[in-house]
Amino acid sequence: MLSSLSQGIKISITRSIKTAFEQYMAKISWEEKAYRFEDFMDEWRTYIHTSSSWYSKVDNEVKASPEFHEELAAKINEVIEKIFSEEPTADQLKELDALQKEMGTDFDFSCRAEAKYYIDLLHDQLKKKKSR
Repeated sequence: MLSSLSQGIKISITRSIKTAFEQYMAKISWEEKAYRFEDFMDEWRTYIHTSSSWYSKVDNEVKASPEFHEELAAKINEVIEKIFSEEPTADQLKELDALQKEMGTDFDFSCRAEAKYYIDLLHDQLKKKKSR
């Protein structure tokens, strides 16, 4: 069923999963022990109903299908696995090293999205520190 959707909708579905997952992980500060699949699914459901372009374009009959839900679950797992498998870039590693030295932190991170989270976090903390 998922494969029968247009390429644009499939890309939008993937993007919505990625965006919602990264937003959820930021909410829990990338604490893997705090991760709960049910909470992520709530986050994703909210996202697709409020911010996603694809949801209203998919027929209600398709959205109600158990087969569609199974395929979506597989897609969600695939997207999450891909997020965790993307290593931080050399630029991210260099920037994080400099920021952590300046801020006196030592965060562990394992993927590109998590590295981006810490870069943004440290930039925000640095701005606050400099504005005092």
